[in-house]
Amino acid sequence: MVHLLRSVFHGSSPTLCPCRKTSFLDSHSRGQSVRSFVVCASSATSKAAEDYEAYQNQFSEDDRRESGGVKFEGVVERSGSKSRLDQWLSKQLPRVSRARVQSSIRHGLALVNGQPANKVSFSLKGGDTVECKLIGPTPSEAEPEDIALDIAFEDEHVIVINKPAHMVVHPAPGHSKGTLVNALLHHCGLPAMQLVTGSSGSQKGLLGVQDSEEEDELPEDDEAVDPGTLHKVEWSGPAPIIRPGIVHRLDKGTSGLLVVAKDDYTHEHLCNQFKARTVRRSYLSLTCGSPPPGIGRVDVPIGRDPRDRKRMAAFPFASPNMRTRPAASKYRVLEVLAQGGSSLLEWRLETGRTHQIRVHAQHLGYPLLGDEAYGGTKGAAEAKLLPKFPSVKHGPLRHMVAQIDRPCLHAQTLGFLHPWTGEELNFMCPPPEDFATILQLLRLYGTSKV
Repeated sequence: MVHLLRSVFHGSSPTLCPCRKTSFLDSHSRGQSVRSFVVCASSATSKAAEDYEAYQNQFSEDDRRESGGVKFEGVVERSGSKSRLDQWLSKQLPRVSRARVQSSIRHGLALVNGQPANKVSFSLKGGDTVECKLIGPTPSEAEPEDIALDIAFEDEHVIVINKPAHMVVHPAPGHSKGTLVNALLHHCGLPAMQLVTGSSGSQKGLLGVQDSEEEDELPEDDEAVDPGTLHKVEWSGPAPIIRPGIVHRLDKGTSGLLVVAKDDYTHEHLCNQFKARTVRRSYLSLTCGSPPPGIGRVDVPIGRDPRDRKRMAAFPFASPNMRTRPAASKYRVLEVLAQGGSSLLEWRLETGRTHQIRVHAQHLGYPLLGDEAYGGTKGAAEAKLLPKFPSVKHGPLRHMVAQIDRPCLHAQTLGFLHPWTGEELNFMCPPPEDFATILQLLRLYGTSKV
């Protein structure tokens, strides 16, 4: 089903016209139909040209190529207590992994009061001056791969893609092939690239991730490196002009809409829209259990789980010195399913933190179906569903739950201003087959729309 998203404007109503839809699906693709619409805004093109000129003037060619490490300098507070060098640096650099900090220290890149300190356990005291140059991250190569893409919209500046579940966005240890980046390199006719992982504050790279639902410092699910920048490995012909830039990402298990930039200016402009929280996105999820009907809001900081750094956790009573970030999510119960054993929820994000919806759903006590990392296990789903029905129905319910092999989360809508034309683009795609099948099965056991 195709839906038209209408934008709210002050004054006269905008003209709506269908965008060109470019499909690159082959006969074996199972991609969902996606429809896009443009709110025409003819006066914005000249403004985009002015913005682009100002953008180009900000950086030199060297700046745009830079992908090196970061040098940190700071003074230890006089608190009266001592602390380890690696722990103190990690607190000062919350976007940098502890492993990278420790590696930098062991390589002799840390100075305390001007003297080398190559032990991670070096004891700091108040008033000490600390300098540390972070060791450069290790590059990995991304090869172009002929992978079908479900493309909702494409022009010379942006691509909007309906990402399938189980596809990782960018290469990382354990996921060097089959990623969205591999597919984009082939689609854009680019050579192999080097993905420089790590989160250098000075990087302006084309694959530096700005925001996502499951967004900030952690990569997809179980990877242990941060997203980074693509750099060309070898290119004997003319330098490629189109370079895919990941602006935001979705978790490996999350399906739905994603926008990719093809040039530096578009990447910068879209990143700024994400920073300003003007990008319009909504998500659908299926939960274990059913929250009270209506609209709710979760405003709980999120940080790395101290018991497992590959996971995030909610910290409702976070202290100022904890490494957490503010996170707020709004949700609406659309449909109560299976007599309250599950619900269909719509989510809208006020912030974009790693695994935000999944963490906040768990914090509410209603984790996403299929989310093994955040409480939505098969056992949890059965515990919510089976007591609602007589034992004769338990077998089919268990069979249904066993079919769920990923968190039931789908990025349904996406809207943003086109960086070059100023046109307002809005996209909507229905959930994929696996999500829709579970939803339909749950409805067979009872449904009540809110």
